[in-house]
Amino acid sequence: MRTTQIHSLDNPNQFKNQLLIWSQQFDDVVWLDSNDYEQKHSKYDAVLAVDAFTSIQTNFNGSFDMLKEYQTNVQDWIFGYLTYDLKNDVEDLKSSNFDSLQFPDLYFFQPKKLFLFKDDQVEIKYLNCVDDELENDLSDIQSGKVCHPERSRRVSNDIKIKLRIHKDEYFEKVNKMLAHIHRGDIYEANFCQEFYAENTKINPIETYLKLNRISKPPFATFLKFGDKYLLSASPERYLKKEGKTVISQPIKGTAKRSDNSLEDEVLKMALSQDTKERSENIMIVDLVRNDLSKTAVKGSVKVEELTKVYTFDQVHQMISTVVSTIEESTHPVDIIKSTFPMGSMTGAPKISAMRIIEDLEETKRGLYSGSVGYFSPTGDFDFNVVIRSILYNETKEYVSYSVGGAITAKSDPLKEYEECLVKAKAMRTVLES
Repeated sequence: MRTTQIHSLDNPNQFKNQLLIWSQQFDDVVWLDSNDYEQKHSKYDAVLAVDAFTSIQTNFNGSFDMLKEYQTNVQDWIFGYLTYDLKNDVEDLKSSNFDSLQFPDLYFFQPKKLFLFKDDQVEIKYLNCVDDELENDLSDIQSGKVCHPERSRRVSNDIKIKLRIHKDEYFEKVNKMLAHIHRGDIYEANFCQEFYAENTKINPIETYLKLNRISKPPFATFLKFGDKYLLSASPERYLKKEGKTVISQPIKGTAKRSDNSLEDEVLKMALSQDTKERSENIMIVDLVRNDLSKTAVKGSVKVEELTKVYTFDQVHQMISTVVSTIEESTHPVDIIKSTFPMGSMTGAPKISAMRIIEDLEETKRGLYSGSVGYFSPTGDFDFNVVIRSILYNETKEYVSYSVGGAITAKSDPLKEYEECLVKAKAMRTVLES
């Protein structure tokens, strides 16, 4: 079904950049990049999938059943995204908040052309119907030939970022959430706010490259679907399946970085010992353990790493790793459906938290706090969490990024607000400079 070639690369980073520019001629693009971040559960350093041969696009109604049928029938590589609003397919919930981005709830495609990077090699897999284009494509990529130069033009813009929720209103909403917690409706919920710009044009690929350069996260994504773009510097894995092993790595707990190495170490140590941040993380670990147990072999759910602090270019993050074992017969889409949306972006108990989130937030989350990833032909998969991301609807000239934080009984609204600004810093810097 696919023609495969493996090439050794003298300069993998240069080839990746040339490949990303070349990919802009296509309407369907998914680029996933680990930025060579050291991590135990990584399979590829980077992946590019372009040019849909077949695809599926749907709203939330019956979306997981349709994805399951599509993935089963295609039995090939498929790439795409799941929006947060697929929660409405899993539970009796709704999404009626304002939405200016208008991404379909679910989109996956089978790429004609696929590039898999590991170490200094690239494995190229073309569907047989286009394998006669492989040599020409390689020549175009290596010569830096861009098929649509107008798409790589610079767009200089004095972008005016607006807040969907202003500071006083944010405090008011967090206090309402705290009232729910004190009443015992929930223990924790992730509350998000949107920053946006209207009548704004950006250059998606240039913006992504800038964002990636200042963040270098392990789950970076450039996604293009027609006139809609995701430019993501995500540090978080949602879920991965490799053989019979399932891995989830929720992030809860954030601290800013310092240019002073001693002060930076103090900030990192303070995060690792912060009782509020640790309790936030542990609550979500419990939720993830419960979610994974729905498809796990009995007794196989294990916490491999609890509240370990990892350092990224923009922030320190507290990450836990939870693993489980599944039966051979378990369908990969069922694993995702039974854990979706991810605990780190919802709260505990999950359904109550999602209802309260919907009530207090002003914007439909859409692809923000959803997930981008792929299924392999054998049913393995790897999906990130869409955070630290810029979303762009080119036709509507609308640019958006959202940030959020976990609200618990110990939350101080001012500190939560400040944490949001720390998380928003990279996106804001890229758009406003």
